[in-house]
Amino acid sequence: MAEEKRMLITPKTRVGELLDAYPQLEPVLLDLAPAFSRLKNPVLRRTVGKVATLQQASSIGNIPVSVIINALRAQVGQELYNESQSRGELNFNEPQWFSEDRVTVRFDATPLINAGKNPMQEIFRHLEMTGRGELFMLLTPFVPAPIIELIHNRGYLHYCKQEGEERWATCFFHDI
Repeated sequence: MAEEKRMLITPKTRVGELLDAYPQLEPVLLDLAPAFSRLKNPVLRRTVGKVATLQQASSIGNIPVSVIINALRAQVGQELYNESQSRGELNFNEPQWFSEDRVTVRFDATPLINAGKNPMQEIFRHLEMTGRGELFMLLTPFVPAPIIELIHNRGYLHYCKQEGEERWATCFFHDI
């Protein structure tokens, strides 16, 4: 079957590439978690969809990556995924460096995200306002896995904590 040869679905598969190769999987992905409904937003689909992997989507949707992969693979006739379930490299355990008192800059990206706008420029503008040894707190309606990866690549540590049903606080720390 030609479809099986298009792309093997793995944790590293980018959401945008998946939906380009298998457009019929969009409703399957959207049914897996309410957070995935944001993929219907064209701006988020173009931005987040290009960088977010299924591993990161599993964190956003709070679903084991194996559940996502197996649901998608079943639809296109691929073998089931057998690797152990993982949340990737995201940190959900409060680190020693975290303290509310050290948060010097806060930015709530929720209004921009909910309006279908790309918050990246504002996020990085606020991040740059944070000095070494200080914390930047980003508020979002889901775990911002692709953003975390981009900021991590700049040398920052992170910590994610859920503050409500659709409210996440992600703290970033750049030590000296």
